[in-house]
Formats: sequence, structure tokens, C-alpha cells
Amino acid sequence: QVQLVESGGRLVQTGGSLRLSCAASGRTFRDYGMGWFRQAPGKEREFVAAMSWSGGSTIYKDSVKGRFTISRDNAKNTVYLQMISLKPEDTAVYSCAADRVWGATTPKGYNYWGQGTQVTVSS
Repeated sequence: QVQLVESGGRLVQTGGSLRLSCAASGRTFRDYGMGWFRQAPGKEREFVAAMSWSGGSTIYKDSVKGRFTISRDNAKNTVYLQMISLKPEDTAVYSCAADRVWGATTPKGYNYWGQGTQVTVSS
């Protein structure tokens, strides 16, 4: 089992920045690929970014490339999502996810999920 707890979400103005954190506990964090997803009201959960076990490989949703950066600190069992130039359409509940097989861009590819943290971008 892997337990995931997100933090860092809040209300921010358009053009602002946020860094989300996802703290993991349980099994060996470095054995898991990590992902970030988001879900806006009335919409399906969508992929945002993913990172491999070592942190050497990443994947991003096209609309966040150049604005969002996923990173991980295996010593701290934490994965981050740095977000800049935020837009109202980035408003959603952001959740981190983990799986031993990295690189999935759909929710089905992840076995472990956090509860999510709300990000609201005001216009």
C-alpha cells in the first residue's frame, strides 16, 4: 500500500504560481512512478503530468507544457507540481497518483491515489 497526501492548493489570481506537494508513505517511494491528475466540476479526471521512478523521464499534458513542472525528492518521499502562469481553466481538484509501472496518462494506470487539493484560479 502507498498512502498519498496532497497539499498546497489555494485560491490564486490569473498569472500566479503555486507549488503542490504530494507526500507518500508506505512502500518504497522510489519504486513508484508518479502522476498528477485534475478534475474540474462536471468534467472527467484528466492527466496533467507524470514522472518516472528516478525522475529522469516526464510526460506532460500539452496545455500545461512550459507552465507546469513535475519533480520528485525520493529522500523526502514527495512529488511536486510547480505551476506558473496559471489560468482560470486550470481550476480543478488536483490529485497525485502512484503506480509501479510509470508513464500512464489515464487514471486506470494508477493504483494509488490521494484525496486531492483544490486549486482555484480567479480571472
